[in-house]
Amino acid sequence: MNNLPADLRKALAAVPEAKAKWDDLTPIARRDFISWIDAAKQPETRERRIERTCDMLVTGKRRPCCFSIVPLDLHNALKATPRAKSQWSKLTPTAKRDFIDWIESAEQREVRKGRIEQACTKLVAGKRRPI
Repeated sequence: MNNLPADLRKALAAVPEAKAKWDDLTPIARRDFISWIDAAKQPETRERRIERTCDMLVTGKRRPCCFSIVPLDLHNALKATPRAKSQWSKLTPTAKRDFIDWIESAEQREVRKGRIEQACTKLVAGKRRPI
């Protein structure tokens, strides 16, 4: 739990059942919860999301609700392209889902890789849709 934000670590420690479920999550599922929590702009929102995370875990949810799960290869491409990542964070959930669906609809690995590159280029150019 070294990469775990201190406030989330404290909340999980206070709810042993949530902590046990957290420990059972995949690294990508943990990353999605942390990304969802970190996306909060207000401290109060962050606190609510941490509380909801514990509640969701206890009830058996393995992913945050209402949060687009970004494929790892897209996540890494956005991380490597700060301007694209900045634009990504400004997109609506629907626009993010459109990009993700477009990328994931590629049947061949090279087509998928090309779409990820195109997505970053489009985002840097200020485009809000993949097509």
